[in-house]
Amino acid sequence: MNARNLLVGLTLVVLTLLIWELRWVLLVLFGAVVLAVALDVPIERLQRWGWPRPLALAVVLLAMLLGGSLVIQLLVPELITQIRQLGALVPVVISKLQTMLASQPQLQSLEQGLSSQFSWDRIQPVGSQLLGVAGGAANGAVQLLLIGLLAVLMVLDPAAHRRMLIAATPRPARSTMKRLLDQCRMALGGWLAGMTLSATTVFLLTWLGLALLKAPLALLSALVCGLLTFVPTIGPTAATLLPLSMALLVSPTLMVQVLVLRLGLQNLEAFLLTPILLRRTVNLLPTVALMAQLSLGALLGLPGVLLALPLVVVLQVAMEQVVVRQIMDRWT
Repeated sequence: MNARNLLVGLTLVVLTLLIWELRWVLLVLFGAVVLAVALDVPIERLQRWGWPRPLALAVVLLAMLLGGSLVIQLLVPELITQIRQLGALVPVVISKLQTMLASQPQLQSLEQGLSSQFSWDRIQPVGSQLLGVAGGAANGAVQLLLIGLLAVLMVLDPAAHRRMLIAATPRPARSTMKRLLDQCRMALGGWLAGMTLSATTVFLLTWLGLALLKAPLALLSALVCGLLTFVPTIGPTAATLLPLSMALLVSPTLMVQVLVLRLGLQNLEAFLLTPILLRRTVNLLPTVALMAQLSLGALLGLPGVLLALPLVVVLQVAMEQVVVRQIMDRWT
């Protein structure tokens, strides 16, 4: 019995080390699963109308390509212009913050720290280190291509992949595995659809509000706010810093107006929009979402932060179906 326990323990250690060594491969695989589920949502709707799956997949990919091309033509030139403006305005923002802090005697120490941290003598050497970002960007591009290719292959024949997973499951647990796969697919698809609609709504409302207030870099700020909606708790708060900084260049009054706008939109998204859109899927607790983002961010960096919530959605369904119902509820 001791030898058997030792063998099981060694097996677990080896599997843990193997998973850690293959973490980037597993991350790419899970990213492909998330993208495949996102593609499968419109494909299933087309299949209900009698379309064959390969044709539905081709139509969805073509629609994404045309929509992406249209968005690029309409928004990218303006975004490039605003990004260049942002680079020129950053020193102005820092200078204005230093002036405001220097005018307050109790904040002079903070102003001196800000001057030392953001002096150009300290910032310029960082520019030479940014050359390494090119290698990381190339690696990220390769990973995105692999995720896209794997997602297309999965969504082309999801039934075969489903049968493979069920066949690899012991016979007594196959019915549980079928139910688990169906519920994970439903929860992940609903979460992706709900968060996409929520992020799009936040982007459009933020863009409209900033444009009406005549705030600088309205499109770029709205795009950042929309994208960071996928990172609950810390994302919307971090996204607010950009429009606030740009509004500070105009006047403190505009900064207060932008702050009120963002607080209103954050509460609308957090307490009304997201609960309505996700009422039929998994409702993630803010503490669980934040801890998952911090943990995977520390282990895997930015890709871990982006894929933390989809992974938590899947794990929460798995915990409910396997750990709670199959183990805890039957504990005597």
